Amino acid sequence: MAFNLKNKKVTVIGAARSGIAVANTVARLGGKAKISEFKPRAAVEKELAGLEHPQQVQVECGGHTQAFIKDSDYVVLSPGVRSDIPAVQWARAAGIEVLGEIEFAFRLCPCPVVAVTGSNGKTTTVTLIAQILKRAGRSAVLCGNIGSPFSKYIPDLKPADIVVLEISSFQLESTVQFKPHVALWTNFSQNHLDRHKDIREYFDAKARIFANQDGKDWALLNAHQPEFTALAPKLKARVVFFNGPEAPKDIDNPNYLAAMAAAKALGVGENTCRDVFAAFKGVEHRQELVRTIDGVDYINDSKATTPEAGRWALTHLRKPMVMVCGGSDKHLDFSPLRDLVKKKVKKMIVIGQTREQLRKTFADVVPVEVCDSLSQAVETAKRAASSGDCVILSPMCASFDMFKDYEDRGRIFKELVNKLG
Repeated sequence: MAFNLKNKKVTVIGAARSGIAVANTVARLGGKAKISEFKPRAAVEKELAGLEHPQQVQVECGGHTQAFIKDSDYVVLSPGVRSDIPAVQWARAAGIEVLGEIEFAFRLCPCPVVAVTGSNGKTTTVTLIAQILKRAGRSAVLCGNIGSPFSKYIPDLKPADIVVLEISSFQLESTVQFKPHVALWTNFSQNHLDRHKDIREYFDAKARIFANQDGKDWALLNAHQPEFTALAPKLKARVVFFNGPEAPKDIDNPNYLAAMAAAKALGVGENTCRDVFAAFKGVEHRQELVRTIDGVDYINDSKATTPEAGRWALTHLRKPMVMVCGGSDKHLDFSPLRDLVKKKVKKMIVIGQTREQLRKTFADVVPVEVCDSLSQAVETAKRAASSGDCVILSPMCASFDMFKDYEDRGRIFKELVNKLG
């Protein structure tokens, strides 16, 4: 293992799930872990409780200090931490190597990695790939942006394992040596323009998934994206387009076709994939039927954090929709959905930071009502829906203005629906 942590001091910036996982892995591999957290300690006590050996981990909270960081051999950033903050600048000025959590874990990983990125569909695709591999008798570890940090599994991984990794643009922008054996890009549309200066920077961050691949690796691309057609000749890996005219005619879900392409690259046959697809119940918070009340289906689509994810719901659900939308502002344009909303939505209920933007975008094509909370929105939706309709939480926005994350938003929505009479 070329990247040896024995007796090395590693300072983790950020005490969220990934940061705690890094600290635990450093300790298990013989290094000295430290955590620097911007929030006050009281705000991260729950996360810090996840430290396996808290007495061995030095922690500073309430801000990052140069003195705490300066004696580190490595600084590792949690995915939500920007790479331009002063703490990172101090480290680089001192000649300390700064790694993202994915890069850190990859350098320690003894087995092949299947990495999936995309503006939408990542979670469903990685879940399917992991299930397909397990059904084929392979040892698959599902982790990354799906909610369980890559670093968490490093001490227990073996060469025969396969890591199936969901990876975001935030995680990719800090990669250096990261080299997945199979890299898959599900699709591309506007997203995270609050973090990236423009859509080109966002595209380039995503494209880093292929940067270190060679002719022994696989690059899997969605045939429906013209941007990918232009990208393909620049890649060094073996390029395969999925979701093209040669795809099986009875499978119309591009996430299924993506998973099938990954399985084929790993030597798993189509019949195994079809067995998994037939049994697949979907992932939590993605068009998840919560319950039916008085003939109205209540659907949790909290994972829909972009307009394109909202488009999927609008396209595939057949019933008239009362749609609950809104959340934190990623500087995205909702107007391409105006015609589809006019056709499919009976009423739109908007909440969160983007509620005024959504109201202005759709008020002339559908009745729009502004609510102050998700609780109020659910009650309003119940009154607006009739038997044969569906009420769907499909926010088309991130959740961080009102909730911890999209999972928290989805769980609260389900709790509210389950309390309805």
